[in-house]
Amino acid sequence: QLQLVESGGGSVQPGGSLRLSCAASGFTLDNYATGWFRQVPGREREGVSCITSSGKGTIYADGMRGRFTISRDSGENTVYLQMNRLKVEDTAVYYCAALRPRYGNGCPLETESAAYWGQGTQVTVSL
Repeated sequence: QLQLVESGGGSVQPGGSLRLSCAASGFTLDNYATGWFRQVPGREREGVSCITSSGKGTIYADGMRGRFTISRDSGENTVYLQMNRLKVEDTAVYYCAALRPRYGNGCPLETESAAYWGQGTQVTVSL
């Protein structure tokens, strides 16, 4: 069974922090780029961050760079998203995905590049 399972979501006040986890089973994340995406009802799913298959390159969407940090623990086959200084507008369901770049070994923040999706974890930022 090929699975990605997100965890670590919850409710936090503005300015607070959360760490999301994306645990893979049935395959190794070392063979994929891994991305974090988020979605609000009524909106398209948008890219948040991505780490390359080598773990040596990272990408952040505008508004996340400087607040969010993506990392990978190959031994645990898990990718993390550390989120700091959270804002109300960060409220969304967050999904991780194993990504297959169409060309090369880059880090595509594209839903079309997803080979596998997790089920999502809710992040709510409110007073």
